[in-house]
Amino acid sequence: MSTIKSQPIKEAFIQSIHEKQHNKQTALFSYVEKMNWMDSLQFYKSGRALYAGERFFWKDRDGDVEIVGLGNIYTIRNEKTDQSRYAETEEKWNDMIKCAFIHNSFDAYGVGPVLFGGFSFDPKQKQEQEWSKFSSAFFYLPEYMLTVYEGECYLTTNVICPSDELDELIDKLKSKKDWLLEQACIEQVEESNRPFTHVEEKDTEQWKRAVHKAVKQIRSDDELKKVVLARKIMAVFDEEIAQDRVLERLIEEQPDSFIFSLEAMESCFLGASPERLVRKRDERALSTCLAGSIKRGQTEEEDQNLGNELLNDEKNRIEHDYVVQMIKKEMESLCYTVNIPSTPGLMKVRDIQHLYTPVTGFTEESRSILQFVEKLHPTPALGGLPNDKALPVIRQLEKMDRGFYAGPIGWMDYRKNGEFAVAIRSGLLSKQQAFLYAGCGIVADSEPESELAETHIKFRPMLRALGEMADE
Repeated sequence: MSTIKSQPIKEAFIQSIHEKQHNKQTALFSYVEKMNWMDSLQFYKSGRALYAGERFFWKDRDGDVEIVGLGNIYTIRNEKTDQSRYAETEEKWNDMIKCAFIHNSFDAYGVGPVLFGGFSFDPKQKQEQEWSKFSSAFFYLPEYMLTVYEGECYLTTNVICPSDELDELIDKLKSKKDWLLEQACIEQVEESNRPFTHVEEKDTEQWKRAVHKAVKQIRSDDELKKVVLARKIMAVFDEEIAQDRVLERLIEEQPDSFIFSLEAMESCFLGASPERLVRKRDERALSTCLAGSIKRGQTEEEDQNLGNELLNDEKNRIEHDYVVQMIKKEMESLCYTVNIPSTPGLMKVRDIQHLYTPVTGFTEESRSILQFVEKLHPTPALGGLPNDKALPVIRQLEKMDRGFYAGPIGWMDYRKNGEFAVAIRSGLLSKQQAFLYAGCGIVADSEPESELAETHIKFRPMLRALGEMADE
């Protein structure tokens, strides 16, 4: 990898090529420039005309980083059904970066070559038709990428080509870039989706029976402590869903969540997740324990009382501690120092509040974020405890393919940094259908009716973003 000092894009790359005498080498050329402030959603919308089906959007829950990618110049797919999918994804990315020419003179987070995508929750689960555009691991590198970091805007331009063709391609890329930036300054108005024709919510009785069976297995097995069971519903429309409007509503309505959108041809997986899996920047890694939940109150007093009820609820505290102990163990295997508060706090988002414990670790700067993703996924908050016992129960009882729901989704850069969220409060949009997913942690004293009610709360963010106001 060659990192080039600040100078105009054409001169920078041509000079580096001549210095290295790689006149016919096919390689990645990546150029970062600082821009005037630009709205990330408008940039995302501006790319629809040229890059429909090849866009991604990311906003972290702290408001520090927003990343938008347009175009797909390099894809990593992996159909492996074991842990090798993480290492192979990293190996392919490293091979690409090793020979890359990178012009980046900024110390901003999330600029330069960035790969965006995710992993399916369970690669051993048989893929259902709605997930056919995705794979066990699915990432791509954009042609243009806008990064908003700490209020400053950066544009990364990426191209893969033989070095002797770069001169001509740079001129074409500049013309396309100028057009995109011009379009991004024109407000793109999205029509709202029409109401659903209907929502298909199949087999709720079967799902409650599955909860009952999971409770029975947990009570009869001293080692099995928790199983997370999910279910899906499908919203059907008369016309194609306005995907950009759904994303816009998620941004408006869930400002304290990770907002993500990942297109794969006509399919779009998007959501508003409160849960970070891991963030890594240089030697600092941050994860989140999020398990145990209760609804929000109608008044400030009721909300506070519900929060206190959650903090003092034995079932939820036990469920939360399972997650804390697992994440602590895995973070300690990758970090030389790990800091965890002794008691959980509350994380409140629009429809629900959770028990929350942050976990901070310090690791080698050279360690890849994908090593953390491999170790931490799935946490007991989305799989169970222990995972090797819980996952077979999930496969037996859920009778569906989660796809990317509850899997790791996010980004990684060429410096082994990045951030992944747990893809909950999410849905898959495809033409006139929206597949929505929600799940609950089942422990020894879980009750099927209350767990079903909890899934209804968790469906609300996506239902509302699609245009229907969920019943309160």
